[in-house]
Formats: sequence, structure tokens, C-alpha cells
Amino acid sequence: MGTTDPMTRATPSPPPGRLPGGGPAALARAVALEPLSLRARRELLFSLIGIPLGFSVVAVLPFCVFLPALVLVLVAPRYASTWVAAVAIIPAALLVVLLATRVGRRLGVVHRGLAAWLLGERVAAPPPPPTGRLAAGLRDGPGWRAVAYQLLKLPVAVLDSYAANFWLGGLVNLTYPFWWGLFRNHPPGVRLSPVPAASPFPGRVLHVTSFAGTFGAFAVGAAMVLAAPWVTRAVVAADRWLIRTLLGPGTLTQRVRDLEQTRALAVDDAAARLRRVERDLHDGAQMRLATLAMNLGMAREKLGDDGEPVDVGRARELLDAAHRGAKEALVELRDLAKGIHPPVLDNGLGDALATLAATSAIPVELHSDLPRRPTPAIETIAYFCAAELLANAAKHSFANTVRMQATEHDGQLLLAVGDDGVGGADPARGSGLSGLAQRVRTVDGRLRIASPPGGPTRVTVELPLRP
Repeated sequence: MGTTDPMTRATPSPPPGRLPGGGPAALARAVALEPLSLRARRELLFSLIGIPLGFSVVAVLPFCVFLPALVLVLVAPRYASTWVAAVAIIPAALLVVLLATRVGRRLGVVHRGLAAWLLGERVAAPPPPPTGRLAAGLRDGPGWRAVAYQLLKLPVAVLDSYAANFWLGGLVNLTYPFWWGLFRNHPPGVRLSPVPAASPFPGRVLHVTSFAGTFGAFAVGAAMVLAAPWVTRAVVAADRWLIRTLLGPGTLTQRVRDLEQTRALAVDDAAARLRRVERDLHDGAQMRLATLAMNLGMAREKLGDDGEPVDVGRARELLDAAHRGAKEALVELRDLAKGIHPPVLDNGLGDALATLAATSAIPVELHSDLPRRPTPAIETIAYFCAAELLANAAKHSFANTVRMQATEHDGQLLLAVGDDGVGGADPARGSGLSGLAQRVRTVDGRLRIASPPGGPTRVTVELPLRP
């Protein structure tokens, strides 16, 4: 096992505006163009929409306090006993609690939809809320997690506002040298108040007092705009983690659902494989062997019985056709066997991945570190996943380089394939990723896809070493 160096071979032409890989110049150009990328624009839009959604909690919290307080104000003057007033607050508090989980669930739907639309982050919906008794509603775990997300969304919205300041403040600072002479053309000797300019530090404001100072504001604005995509990306990454953790199904519920789907997928996958093998044998090798038997039978007739004339030329043609049919049948049987278990896996998954990397249409940087061999079934699944991901990269990514890594971590085989392409990989669009997810889940594995529009793409396959 070891590292396979990237190999030089033909690569697909990148689309217009796609950067060639490598070199400080390419890196500088990538940083300069990042604020114009589709991914940066989508993340900025996600943050801008998240600001009012996050601060909407501030509008709901007064209602949660106002309703019990209103009940206390109306009841307390009529009843001297404080415990009577306290009992009167209980229904109002329960109403607030029930409304909180329902509102949290509804807002959770909005946030999951925004994450799927703008970030490509698809989070499964939690189970429906319990119906019936009041106690069942109080035990609505997904509802309370949604409420927790709404509360945590408030500080995230503050960070979204800070990230938005990099964009808006930076762009405004870039305009100072251009309008300063139009609006600050006062007579000599007149002192004007300094003009405030945006600063990347919270609570700090720059003051511009002269035309020369506008170039300082311009430099600060350029730095803010260049840093804006990365600041926004950090905030969005935290928000994505909260969405996955709090707005999806619970760990136990998701685990039960995955096991049920895994069992069904295993049955369906086995049946589909048997049908495919039967179809390939019937339509391919079986038909060729039948043709071979017919050609041999006719050749025997042309040879004739004892004392009958022999048609040697025709018999030779039939034997040649039978020979060709036998070789073609062998090729089809060999290809069929490779589809079931590639022979290259006999030497281990590392060598098999090196073979895939060597034949890839895009240069592949491969790192393989597997101290223990997985079971043959796991190696086969990992091999076909790697082959499919490399094929997808060659067809759709317009990438310059693919990085593939196979490692072992906590009893799991981790196969990661990433490229510097255009991104936007979506299992719903039939790129083969949905089939890979089904294949992986048959052994209780997981497929993680991170492919925002604009790239880069990284697909991670997690498989148990021993299913």
C-alpha cells in the first residue's frame, strides 16, 4: 500500500472561466474570483435570508412571556391567594409550550428547504408529531430540537449579519475614491466632519478625512470583499451542522429507518443482480453457445457419412464460425465474471484502486493506507464506488485533478473522492450517485456528498470492514 503519484494523461477541457490547477498565480486568481463564484452568491443569499428568520425569534419570545403575564395580571387582583394565580398560569404556559414545538417544526421545514435549495444540503424530515394526549405532545423530541435550533439561530443570525457587513461594507468602501471629489469639494480652509467607513472589526469605524484617506478605505474594502466568501462560508458551515443535527430525524429513529431500508435494499439488490446475471447469460453467452452447437452440427453433416462426398470448404467455414463463437462466448463470460468480482481485487483494494487511478481520464492523486484487508464483499463495493465516482468526475465535473483516499478509521473503511470541478452533483439527477447510495446502504454503510454549485466536490463512502 502507499501513494500513487498523479499520472499524465488527457483531461477534458474546462468550461469558460474555470481555472487551471496549480501555482501561486492560479491560487491568487482563484481567491480574487471567489466573490464572483456561484457558490459564494448562494451562501450569501442563504445568510441574508437567515438574518430575518433568526431574529424572528425575538418577536416570538415576548409573546411567550406576555401571555402568562397577562393571565397573572387578570387573575391576581381577583384572588388574594398566589397559588390560585399560579394555577391559572399553567394552561397559558402549556399553550405556549405546545405552540412552540409546532412553530419550531414549521420553521424547520423552511430552513431545510433553504438548505436544500441554496446549499445542496438535503436533510430528511423528522417523524410526524405525536397525536392524542397532551403528554404525548410534550414528549415531541423532534419538535423540541427544532425549538432549540430556532433559539440557536439567533446568535447565528448575528454572525450572518457580521458576514454580510464584509460584503456590503467592503463594496461601499470601494466607492470612496470615486465620489469624494464630487461631494467634498469645499473651499480651502473649511473643516468638514470625517466620513465614516466600514471596518472588519465589530464596533470599530474608520474615519476618512482627506482624499488620500479614501485609498486606505479602498484597500480595506478590497480586503473585506476578498475575505467575505470565507467568513460567510464559516458561518454557513456552522448553520449546516445545526440543521443536520437538530432539524433531521433523531439518532435512534434514523438508525431504525436506515436498518429497515437497508434490509429492503439488500433484498432488492440481490434480486436485481440475479436478474441481470440471468439476462446476460441468456442474451449473450447462452445464445453464442447455442449458435456454436448449431455450427458444429452442420459441420458434421457436411463431413458426411462413410462413402459420401465431403464438402471440406463448407465444413471449414462452419468450424471457423464455431471457433469465433466459442471465443466470443468466453469473452462475455469473462466480462460477466468481472462484473461480479473484478480479478484485480485478488491482490487487495489498494492495488485495485491504483489500477483505476492509472486508467482514469483525469489525473488522480491516490493515497491508500489500509493495514487490514476488508472482507471481499466490502472490497467489491468500494471498488465499484470508486469506479463510478471517477467516471462521474470525467463526465460531469470538468475537473483538473481528482484526489482519492482510502483509509481505515475506527473499524470503518473510508473512501473519499474529491475533485476541483464545477460541483453541483445531485443524486436526484440520475448521475449514478443514488445507485451508489443504495449499494453502500446494503452493508449498513453511508454515502456523504458535498458538492455545492461552483465546486469543489467531495464524496465520502463509509463502509464497515466486517459487515
